[in-house]
Amino acid sequence: MKPHEIRMKTLEDIKNDLLAAEENLRTVRFQLVTAQLENSSLLTRAKQDVARLMTIIREQELGIRKLGEPVMVAEGEDK
Repeated sequence: MKPHEIRMKTLEDIKNDLLAAEENLRTVRFQLVTAQLENSSLLTRAKQDVARLMTIIREQELGIRKLGEPVMVAEGEDK
């Protein structure tokens, strides 16, 4: 999920997504250790998802960026 899509959610929804992302990361790590993980890029993606959610929560706590604010997307980028 892209950051501007996450920022359109409520804080509670984002925290629930964070819990789900952390559980997914835990699952991927177990799969890696037990040699069940076929695609190692899933580990990187899971880590990035957790970091992205934590960053958006922290931005909101510090008042850097409010949730639900429209975000400027550079021309040519996907929305």
